[in-house]
Amino acid sequence: MSKHEIRFIEEQPKDQQVFEKPKIEEVESPATDSEKSKTQKNQINFGKSHMTKRLEPSLKWRATVDYKGHKSSVKDSQEEKQGKIEKSTASVSSGRTQLLRKGGEKVEETASESSSESEEDEEPPDHRQEANADLPSEYWQIQKLVKYLKGGNQTATVIALCSMKDFNLAQETCQLAIRDVGGLEVLINLLDTDEVKCKIGSLKILKEISHNPQIRRNIVDLGGLPIMVNILDSPHKILKCLAAETIANVAKFKRAQRAVRQHGGITKLVALLDCGQNSTELTQPSLYETRDVEVARCGALALWSCSKSHSNKEAIRKAGGIPLLARLLKTSHEDMLIPVVGTLQECASEENYRAAIKAERIIENLVKNLNSENEQLQEHCAMAIYQCAEDEETRDLVRLHGGLKPLASLLNNTDNKERLAAVTGAIWKCSISKENVVKFREYKAIETLVGLLTDQPEEVLVNVVGALGECCQEYENRVIVRRCGGIQPLVNLLVGINQALLVNVTKAVGACAVEPDSMAIIDRLDGVRLLWSLLKNPHPDVKASAAWALCPCIENAKDAGEMVRSFVGGLELVVNLLKSDNKEVLASVCAAITNIAKDQENLAVITDHGVVPLLSKLANTNNDKLRRHLAEAICCCCMWGRNRVAFGEHKAVAPLVRYLKSNDTNVHRATAQALYQLSEDADNCIIIHENGAVKLLLDMVGSPDQDLQEAAAGCISNIRRLALAIEKARYS
Repeated sequence: MSKHEIRFIEEQPKDQQVFEKPKIEEVESPATDSEKSKTQKNQINFGKSHMTKRLEPSLKWRATVDYKGHKSSVKDSQEEKQGKIEKSTASVSSGRTQLLRKGGEKVEETASESSSESEEDEEPPDHRQEANADLPSEYWQIQKLVKYLKGGNQTATVIALCSMKDFNLAQETCQLAIRDVGGLEVLINLLDTDEVKCKIGSLKILKEISHNPQIRRNIVDLGGLPIMVNILDSPHKILKCLAAETIANVAKFKRAQRAVRQHGGITKLVALLDCGQNSTELTQPSLYETRDVEVARCGALALWSCSKSHSNKEAIRKAGGIPLLARLLKTSHEDMLIPVVGTLQECASEENYRAAIKAERIIENLVKNLNSENEQLQEHCAMAIYQCAEDEETRDLVRLHGGLKPLASLLNNTDNKERLAAVTGAIWKCSISKENVVKFREYKAIETLVGLLTDQPEEVLVNVVGALGECCQEYENRVIVRRCGGIQPLVNLLVGINQALLVNVTKAVGACAVEPDSMAIIDRLDGVRLLWSLLKNPHPDVKASAAWALCPCIENAKDAGEMVRSFVGGLELVVNLLKSDNKEVLASVCAAITNIAKDQENLAVITDHGVVPLLSKLANTNNDKLRRHLAEAICCCCMWGRNRVAFGEHKAVAPLVRYLKSNDTNVHRATAQALYQLSEDADNCIIIHENGAVKLLLDMVGSPDQDLQEAAAGCISNIRRLALAIEKARYS
């Protein structure tokens, strides 16, 4: 017995000889089950002395690992008096079968839940050893200790808990030994007693073994979370800490996170964050070592785990968690900062949180901690910035507080891939603002990003390519990417299957294609064909992004018409995409058709494929983005044969007039140009006039947009000429 165990026992009151019996369920040992089996089937003869006999592991743990490909049954094992384990071909006893069935139900429940949970919530299958596997001595020793927990007095219970804590509970064998003999039920029931020392001992063990995914689910199945949530109200701060840390370990999957919320745990955990100290005092080491601050740290750990649920994020916000997290963020102690920033990082995916984070001036502290030496803290701060930088004001705050330079410098440290993914993600989102792109160019971040296009995991590549796509909206950066040899690795990524990566890489290639020199490289590397093939991708976002990228490629290619015709079936594929239900796909395809139709031969081909009726069907839309590109496509398609007449026959003219009432100037310009082309046909002129377009067009003649002026005036001119011709014919 270790010294601290003896000291723990000596602290008991001398007059208290018998421990107040805890609320422990009667759990029969494996020996009892075996005796029942003997009575039922008379197959196994067990010894009567239980003290000298080794306990047998339950069939839940001994099931074969190779459960996928083999259908061999699990062989039962029996023990001789000398304690040796032998194989047996006898059928499983009824008592063992009940245990196996109980474990199977839990596994099935886990499997049914995993289908509705995200990938991060999926737990690995329960790895179990075969029946004849040699088990270490710790396995049997722990099972004996569990037996003392079940029926011992106070002294025996305390000694057993202390002794069990001395084992390496991080080892899976020790964890499963506790579970297999019913130790989890006992440990959870001990939490319902009035003995603080027993609660402490039980929580310390549960905290360690709950790192095991299967143990976590078993704790939830046994109703352990509600009891731990109630302990958060305890006046004993050590109990609060242990309960919160155990909840942090258990609440790694959806069902556990939901259970914490439903039993009022979120509100109680948020209350733990209020450590009763001012933010300036938290930086003092002497105060940091107090139990109050340790309680706050443990509360933040639990909230971090729970915050992966959308409903829990909202519950944390309503419980007033943001101001408390903001105050704790001002401390200089990393073990407090990591769970605090981790919680903010998870919650920042919600728009309400991003607004609150700005209001609490949290961005400044996130930027400050980017300069920390702790890689994990840097990672979570960068990830929080990535989440928050969707907002333009936040992107400006990151720049104003000097956050862009440390982000750029962290790109040079590529060993830690998780941190690199977070940093590149923050740079990507910050690059949406042009002012930030200028700073990144100044810090040589673009050259570094190009160097990260190869030999990196996909989560890093998605962010790197996304950042380059934003940076390449400017000419200077496109030149840098081309000179650094970035075009080829970008084109090479077009053959991937990752949806997010394909969306970003198509955007980056399209941005580079604006420059003729870069377009020549893309064409030489067969990049346009790869983009065209992505129009067949099943994901609408990939289709739309590929179609947008094709627009500058067609516009800047040397012989665009011939290049487009060289793709067998390419024009028919584009026209058929007009049957899509996705507005972004439709808008991007209309933009591509606008560029394709500038070549007369290609326009003739897409006309034969039925582009006119398909475009006409889209005319009754309220989406301004689609309206603009649809009007431009109609304008260009009017240049062939009798397409102008066909648009009128397919009732596309009247809906176009309504576009003139939009608030978007780009829609006005495109619509006026389309109406100008359509008004070359007399019947269309009448429809345009009857739908009240003249008054709207007259207002647009005075627009500062010259193209809009000319189109509006041209349309009015055609209508007026037709009216004069009709009047002249009437009187002649």
